[in-house]
Amino acid sequence: MTLMKCPRCDLNYITPDQKYCKVCLREMKGEGEPEEVELCSICNEAPALPGKDVCLFCLKEMNQSNNDESEAAMQEGVDANNIGDMDSVSGMDEIIPDEDDNISSSEYGDMEHELSLEEVREDEERDADDEEEEEI
Repeated sequence: MTLMKCPRCDLNYITPDQKYCKVCLREMKGEGEPEEVELCSICNEAPALPGKDVCLFCLKEMNQSNNDESEAAMQEGVDANNIGDMDSVSGMDEIIPDEDDNISSSEYGDMEHELSLEEVREDEERDADDEEEEEI
């Protein structure tokens, strides 16, 4: 059995008894490619809703569980005003660094002496020249 390339697309192989490949036949009939059904990422059984990664059943369950949790929180009397006995931000002490904590310039070298763009280019050219000389 010999295979030959489809005369229309010149990509897919067909048997001698076929006129065109399956892809070209589908295109000539005006049919698009069959869409792949994406399964729910939670149950992996039902098809996922368009634009979502979960099915309708799992989405309803998630919404119901979220509502149940919020209702339970309401029943417990959780309120933003009575969450813990936290001090307000205005009552907190500020962190002021000690003057002796200043970093001396000797720790980081000469960062005060910034190079201009031209000096950086010249340094890079010198480094490249040095590397070329080392290779020779």
